[in-house]
Amino acid sequence: MALGGDRLRRRRLRREHINQLLPNALTMLGLCAGLTAIRFALEDSWNIAIFLVAGAALMDTLDGRIARLMGGPTEFGGQLDSLVDGIAFGVAPVFMIYIWSLQNAGGIGWSIALLYPVCCVLRLARFNVSSAGTSTPMWATSFFSGVPAPAGAGLLLLPLIIFAETNWDWLQSPWLTGPWSLMVAILMISRIPTWSFKRLRVPSKFVTVAMAGIAFLAAAMFTEPRLTLAGIIISYVLTIPFSIRTYRRLKVTED
Repeated sequence: MALGGDRLRRRRLRREHINQLLPNALTMLGLCAGLTAIRFALEDSWNIAIFLVAGAALMDTLDGRIARLMGGPTEFGGQLDSLVDGIAFGVAPVFMIYIWSLQNAGGIGWSIALLYPVCCVLRLARFNVSSAGTSTPMWATSFFSGVPAPAGAGLLLLPLIIFAETNWDWLQSPWLTGPWSLMVAILMISRIPTWSFKRLRVPSKFVTVAMAGIAFLAAAMFTEPRLTLAGIIISYVLTIPFSIRTYRRLKVTED
């Protein structure tokens, strides 16, 4: 019986290791995508660089969901995820914007470029502390405090995405990208409540509609990838006023 019990425990441990490996492997893929985006930015291959950052965002969405499905995220996985987010969504996007536009503003452009990853890292540190701190009401877990790192990367890259589609030269001006980068950095460290789509639950009666929407979005991404990506980012921005209103209403209801 003892030998049989030992075998069972070893199998269970192996299964747990595999369950931890897959989410962390996706996290590392996101890191590789972010770093490779820097390489293609150096070659002015903006389309590839943009979609590598988008791929990193997809990996960031999947790793947490898979970790929860396979027994819950580990402390190691959570810390690894934050470190990867700092590189993939803090360093890589602003490096792209700097090479594409901000370097034309000299030292001021570099100062602005430095501020964005600093704010991104501060935002991630605040998130880690809040996650490990006191428990929050159930309704509050549906919101982030400030714009999350992947969304911040998308917002920062929005002028570059539109430029890649339209070739409008005015989008490359540091007079536009500088203030835009500052605004995104401030949004990341702000206390503005934004929806956490990772915790989104679709009611059963809307599952068919949601599936059709996902299929349409996938088709659009294959046919008009840059326009679709820009549309997703702009749609996210439009949800912020509604998330603020919903958060305030729920807070008043709780009080």
